[in-house]
Amino acid sequence: MEISENKLANPAPLGLMGFGMTTVILNIHNAGFFKLNDPSILALGIFFGGLAQVVAGIMEFKKGNTFGTTAFTSFGFFWISLVFIIMKGGADPAFLGWYLFMWGLLAFWLWFGTFGKHRAIQIVFASVTILFWLLAVDHWFTMPSFFVRFAGFEGILCGLSAVYLAAAEVLNEDKGRTVLPIGIIKK
Repeated sequence: MEISENKLANPAPLGLMGFGMTTVILNIHNAGFFKLNDPSILALGIFFGGLAQVVAGIMEFKKGNTFGTTAFTSFGFFWISLVFIIMKGGADPAFLGWYLFMWGLLAFWLWFGTFGKHRAIQIVFASVTILFWLLAVDHWFTMPSFFVRFAGFEGILCGLSAVYLAAAEVLNEDKGRTVLPIGIIKK
């Protein structure tokens, strides 16, 4: 089968997998299983959560997808900035709460951009909004330890929803049929 030079690959699975895997790994920490300074979290945050999403965002730009460009480049730079904050020894908890709240606000208005799209992408953006706001509340107030653990488990589910969507997009496109359903909205 000959591939047209004008046909571009779908960059969304790369961005979704970068976001999803990094979100799962970081939230395994938030759920209390590992320390934050583990090099695997930081490396994944820079290269797969950060750089891979920025690359996916640039590829979405080439395809003319404003939503994909905004989402992937923004969250790619989120991961890079978060790793920078961690490597510099952290930030004032209250101010970090505002940092997380603002990222939640971005995720929230991007969630509105998912209306009319398939259910799987709506779940990804709804769950990341909830995650950011749970973590913001944890940084603003002295919350019991179970609160951040709950946020960690919610974050694991959020990340896994992005991993699922990435796998569905790759497998469904590759096989030319629905292997993993994503809840396509009928128009």
